[in-house]
Order: sequence, then C-alpha cells, then structure tokens
Amino acid sequence: MKDENNKFLGEEKVSKLLLKFAIPCILSLLISSLYNIVDQIFIGHLPGELGAIGNAATSIVFPVTIISMAFAWCFGDGAAAYLSLSQGKGDTKDIHKGVGNVIVATIFVSIIFVLICFSNMDNILRAFGASDLNIGAASAYFRILLYFMPFYMLGNAVNSLIRADGSPLFSMATTIVGAITNIILDPIFIFGFNLGIEGAAWATIIGQVLTFILAYFYIFFKSKSFKLKIKSFKLDFKIFSQIIKLGISTFITQMAIVIISLVCNIMLVKYCGKYGPNTPIAAIGIAMKVFSIVINIVVGLAVGGQPILGYNYGAKKYERVKETFKIIAILTILVGIIATIIFQVFPGLIISLFGIKGELYVQFATMTFKIFLLLVLVTAFIKMTSIFFQAVGLPLKSMIVSLVRDLVCFIPLIIILPKYMGIKGVLWAAPMADLVGIFITIPMLVIFFKNIGEDESVKVKDKTIIKDSKPGIIITIAREHGSQGKFIGELVSEKLGIPYYYKETTALAAEESGLAQEYIANLNEESPSVMYDLYLSTTPVKEAIKAQDKVLKKIAQNGACVIVGRAADYVLREYPNVLKVFIYADYDYRIERVMEMYNDSRGEAKKAIQKSDKARSNYYKSISGNNWGDVKNYDLCINAGIGKEKVADIIVDYVKNMEK
Repeated sequence: MKDENNKFLGEEKVSKLLLKFAIPCILSLLISSLYNIVDQIFIGHLPGELGAIGNAATSIVFPVTIISMAFAWCFGDGAAAYLSLSQGKGDTKDIHKGVGNVIVATIFVSIIFVLICFSNMDNILRAFGASDLNIGAASAYFRILLYFMPFYMLGNAVNSLIRADGSPLFSMATTIVGAITNIILDPIFIFGFNLGIEGAAWATIIGQVLTFILAYFYIFFKSKSFKLKIKSFKLDFKIFSQIIKLGISTFITQMAIVIISLVCNIMLVKYCGKYGPNTPIAAIGIAMKVFSIVINIVVGLAVGGQPILGYNYGAKKYERVKETFKIIAILTILVGIIATIIFQVFPGLIISLFGIKGELYVQFATMTFKIFLLLVLVTAFIKMTSIFFQAVGLPLKSMIVSLVRDLVCFIPLIIILPKYMGIKGVLWAAPMADLVGIFITIPMLVIFFKNIGEDESVKVKDKTIIKDSKPGIIITIAREHGSQGKFIGELVSEKLGIPYYYKETTALAAEESGLAQEYIANLNEESPSVMYDLYLSTTPVKEAIKAQDKVLKKIAQNGACVIVGRAADYVLREYPNVLKVFIYADYDYRIERVMEMYNDSRGEAKKAIQKSDKARSNYYKSISGNNWGDVKNYDLCINAGIGKEKVADIIVDYVKNMEK
C-alpha cells in the first residue's frame, strides 16, 4: 500500500501544499531574524555618536558569532539528517547516540571557542574591522555574549533535531520565546537601566538561555524517537563522522558568510575616507540584516517546497516538479521586486527606523541600500535555486550555485573594485557578483529542466508480489560489478527452490513509496560520488531508502529467499537466519564479463566497473558506516573466477549445513 503522505505529496494541488509547508517555515525564519535586527534598532536610538558606534560594534561581532553557529548548525543539521535517515530505514536504536554525541561535541567546541575569544578578543575584533573608535563597545557587547555562548550554541544545535523529531511547532516556539524576550528586554536594559550596548547583549543572552531551557526540556523529556541515556554521551566515531558529513554543507555556507563579512568590514575600514570607520560598518550591517528578512521569506518558500519537489522528482512526476518550481520562482521574483522598490525608493524610511542621524551617515546608508542591494531580486533567485537543487537530490549543483556568487565572485570583486572606485567599489561588488551568479544559475536550470523532459511517472502494469516461500535461510548477495553475482543468485535460487529478488525489490519499493522504479534502482548504481552523504539526506532519496528497507524486511519475514544487492545484508543484520555473501573476482575477469554482457569495449568496461563499484561502496558506507566488501561484514566471500556453478554449489552446501 502506497504511503498516504506520499500520495498526498504526489496528488494534492501544488499551491495548497506550498501554503501548508511554506508558511510555518517563513514565520519561523522571520522570527529568528528578529534576533539580528531588534538590537540594532534600539542601539541606533542611543544619543549622539553612541548609536553609530553601537551598531558598528554589533556588526563587527555578528560574523564572529556566526563562526560558533557554523559548528552548532553543522552538528544540529547533521544530526537531524541522521535522525531522518534512521527513521526512514526503520533503524532508530542508535539515534540517541547521535543526539548525545552532538551535545558533547557542542559543549567541547563552545568551551574552546570561548577560551580562544577571551584570550584574543582585541585581535579577533580588529581582524573583523574594529577600530579604536568602536573596539571598546564591541568588546563590551561581545564579552557578555561569550559568557553564555555554550547555551546559545547548545540551543541552536538541537533545534533542528526537534524539527526532525516531528515537532516543528515546538521548535518554532523555542525561537519565538527567545525573540519576544529579547524585544521586551532591549528597551528596558538599554534605556531603562541605562546599560547601553551592554543592555542589548544582556537582553539577547537572556532570550537565548530561555530558548536553550525549552529546547533541552524537549530533548530530555518530550522526544518521540529517542531517549537519552548515560551511554548516549560516549563518543561513537562512526555515528559522529556520519553526522559531520551530513552537516558539512551548513558549515561551509555559514563560514562563507563569515569570510564575506570579514573581507567586507576590512575593506570598508580601509577605504572609509570621510565617512570614518563606524558609519560604513554600521550602515552595511543594518542593510544586511534588513536584507535577511527578504532572504528568509525566499528561503521559507523554497524550504517549504522541498518535500513536494523531492517526492515528485523521485516519482518522475516532472510536470509537478515544474509547476512547483514555477510557483516558487514567481513568488521569489515578486518578493524581490517589492524589496527592490522599497530599497530604491524608500531607503530613508528604513534608515530612520534605526535611529542614527547625521548627514554623512544618512548619505552612506542611502547609497548602501541603493547600490549594495540593487539586485536583491537576483540574489534571492540564486538562493532559491540553490535550495531547489538540494531538494531534488543534487547537492553539488546546490553548492556551486551558492558559492560561485558568494566566494568565487563577491570576494575578489570586493577586493579589486575599491582600488578603482574607492568605498563605492565595496558596494558595487554585490550587484556585480549577482550578475555573474545569475549567468551561472540560469544555464544550470535550463539544462536541468531540458534533461528531465516530459512527465515520465511510472505506472506499474502488473502488480509485483512477494513470492510464496518456506521457513529457512535468507541469502543476501553483495557483489562487485562484473562478478556475475546476479546470475549466481539465480542459480542458488533454482537449486534451493526458493524465491529470487533482484529487480523485483525495486519494483516493490516503487509500489510502496510511489517513487519511480528507475529512481530507486539508481540509488546505488548511478548515484553521485561527490557529496554522497548529502545526496542521501535529500527528501526523495530518504523516501526511496525508507520504502526499499521496508520491502526488504517484508520479503525476509515471508521466508527463505535470495536477495541480490540493495545493501540487504546490512538492512537485515538483526535477522538470525541471514547468510551474508560477497562475490568478488579479479579485475581482468570482471572486465571480460562486462564486455560479454553489455558489448562494451575494454575501456568502457573499465569505466563501468569503476563507476558502479564506487557508487555501491559509497551507498553502503553512508547507510551502514561499514566498508563495502570488507570480509568482516560477510559470512562468505567467494571468488567468482572459479565459475558460476561452483560458486552457487558452495553457497547451497553452506545453506544446507546451516539448516542441519
């Protein structure tokens, strides 16, 4: 029976689905962005130069805190993906270890981060653009944040886990409580207690501590798919390394923000001229945080569309993929147009919200909104496209789209242009990077949609069934490409009189999930070798793995059989009556067999073997943490060079001895 949620994603009206998924995402992201804006609004209303100095100070500190968040979000997003993959496979017994390892790692990293920052505070802040005029305010603000940095990092690390555990509303509530607390306390501490920028820091960390308390109340007492134990906190390198792989894209994305902010602040100070060091950093910090509202709306739209895009892409319902993309793209463009009009026509209105006055400040801030955010529509479209590629299981394309604009283009431009244009060159770097980025993004989208062609959703004509069997041994066969493992499996099946499953497994999984049979078959045959763990964490792939594993267990419960491929030895590892076989052969032998079977040339055969074996190895390593082909993972490892019949006889004899 096809999963009802999958059916919903594949059949419900796309606009209705987007409304359901995108609105909570947008609200959650907008609420979190308040943390970055509220402080600057209230600080900007401090008297005299204190407003500009304070906002410059928070803009300097912000990218430093992003370094800490890069680790926290890497751990949290990686663990959330690990949790989702484990749930999809129906293997949740080790999830608690993943959660415990993330908590321990976050505590360790946060302590190291705090110690490094306290011992090198002035040097770090100056590296991020602090000057003699604002380093005192930046240090005062940053010092208070550092006292509570472990709570900040721990709260953010587990919020993704709460969402993955099936409680997105609770996750959003933890953020809302923190943000509202910050908003209420900011004016009280900044003006009521006359604490200035330090009051903003205290309001921020109190909100963060409340978020931490709520998040850990959930983790320890309300979690649905795991329960933490003492042994949860013992480092398991195999699990933790998988979490890191799954979270590495988040880390790279956040560190790109840090690098951009670092270079931007340095160049602003270097070419500040008549504006002085405070005004440019304060103005661009405000512009970026206002811009984050626009980006968060777009990200919310795109992330909300991920399950719809992912499922329908896996099901080869390409018309629904195109329709979903079209709606998201139109809404993104609409948001971008509205933002562009506001930034170009009413920059003064936005600037006035932040309270800072003065002719030079208003002049530079206006110039920042009009130049730096000139192509905000393009920036938003690039970001949306990056998330789109991630949703359809193409994380490498996602990273290329994102990083080409941010690192490959923006960083060199922000260094080169000011040499010829002065401080305006810093501002023009952003729209010029957007232009280069969109010239990369559009062709990638065109090629993608051209290649997927028309709707190719697979209709199964004859329902595949699990064959009748008898109690006995389940034989799983893993094999090197060209070792003739498929044919050996068929021979064993015939000799023992038990069912044989190869393509039937993917057909059954397709019926179970609603995904295309070809898509499931390619999971460990044609899958990418780069960023493989991220590929496995994408929505359609998780659904395919979930369905495939569910079918394998149904087959095993039905009795004795032969199952070829699909990492069945790992999926059925807890079944007591499983014989795990690995078939290998000399390289030249395999080349000859591939040439015979597929009429390939010798060179083509070599490439096919390398590609297939690498894909199988990556798949097995990613879902099991074990090495594909390692003799320790199997009961029998047999060289196919002795002949198909002999290999089959060895397996049959072994089974008969097991059954005695």
